[in-house]
Amino acid sequence: MEGSTTTEKNSGPVNNTVSRTGNQAGEHAQAGEHAQAGEHAQAGEHARAGEHARAKFLVGGLFILAAVIYLIVSSSQANAQYFLTVDELMANQSQNLGRDLRISGAVIGDSIHYDPNTLRLTFTVAHVPGDNKEIDAQGGLAKVLKAAVADPSRARLQVVVEGQPKPDLLRNEAQAIMTGRVGEDGVFYATELLLKCPTKYEEAVPGQANPESDKP
Repeated sequence: MEGSTTTEKNSGPVNNTVSRTGNQAGEHAQAGEHAQAGEHAQAGEHARAGEHARAKFLVGGLFILAAVIYLIVSSSQANAQYFLTVDELMANQSQNLGRDLRISGAVIGDSIHYDPNTLRLTFTVAHVPGDNKEIDAQGGLAKVLKAAVADPSRARLQVVVEGQPKPDLLRNEAQAIMTGRVGEDGVFYATELLLKCPTKYEEAVPGQANPESDKP
C-alpha cells in the first residue's frame, strides 16, 4: 500500500510537467504558423509590388517607343520632297502649297532677268516630260527642251531665286531642276537650282572626238 501511495503522490508533478510541455509545443507551433503566414504575406506583397513596377515600366516603355516612332514619321514627312513636272504642279497647285518640291523644266531665254545688286533672279520654265523613256522616245533631252521652249501651248511656271549669283549655264533651252516651294501667287521660289545644257555639250563633242578635223 505504501508503494502505491507513493506512486499516486508522484504522478501529479509529472502530469503538470507534461501539460506544460504540451502547451509550450502548441505555442511554438502557433508561433511558427504565424511566422510562416507573415512571411507568405510579405512575399505576396513583394511579388505584387514587383508586378506593379514591371507594368509601369512596360507602359512607360511603350509610350517612349510610340513617341520615337511619331518623331521619325513626322521628320520623314517634313523632309520629304515631291518630284513633279510643271503640268503636275499646275494640276494640283493648291494641294502642293507649303510642300518641298522638285520641279524640272525648260528655260525660256527671253524670260531671264537678274539684278546683281539684290541677287534676285527670275525666269520661266516650260513643261518637259518627267519620264526618261519618254524623253528618249522623243529624240533625246536636247530636242525635248527645244520643242518645249518653242511650244507656246506648254504649261509654264515662273521661278524666283534669291541670294545667289547668276549661273553661267542659265540660258535658253537649258534644263532647270529646282528645289523649293510654290507660293500662293503661283510663283515657284527655289532655294536650290541645278542646270543642264545638253546643246552646249553636244556642240562641243564633235570637236573633242575628232581632233584631226582641225588639221589642214
